[in-house]
Amino acid sequence: MSTRTVDAIKALSRFGELAWFKLPAEYNDEYGYHQVAYMGWCYKAPQEGVDQFIEDAVKGIPTQLEWVLDQTRRNRILLPNRVLFEAGGLENPAFADVVHRMNTQDQEFCIKSISDVALIIQYLQRIPTP
Repeated sequence: MSTRTVDAIKALSRFGELAWFKLPAEYNDEYGYHQVAYMGWCYKAPQEGVDQFIEDAVKGIPTQLEWVLDQTRRNRILLPNRVLFEAGGLENPAFADVVHRMNTQDQEFCIKSISDVALIIQYLQRIPTP
């Protein structure tokens, strides 16, 4: 498990016990490209207001990209707004294709998302919990 993953789990665990967590690798060694960064998680016992608190906190960070917290499913997904917009939502079967296209055709975007996720994780590690 990467240091970034451990840090992200610790940061999100400050707001509740995680039942599930996902953070894709920054770089695809097999194909030789950076990948779009996003974080997914689900709390075992979600607390009222935590999603809004995290979403508001992320909006206050000086990121390079605009980020959105998708709450349409049980699992929460924090991802660049452009990914969600171009895919037409997480439930769209073409979502994985959109992410793959960005991974292979827009490395600048991928690198910005990776940098932003690092900032987001650092910020979530430091802010006072609600």
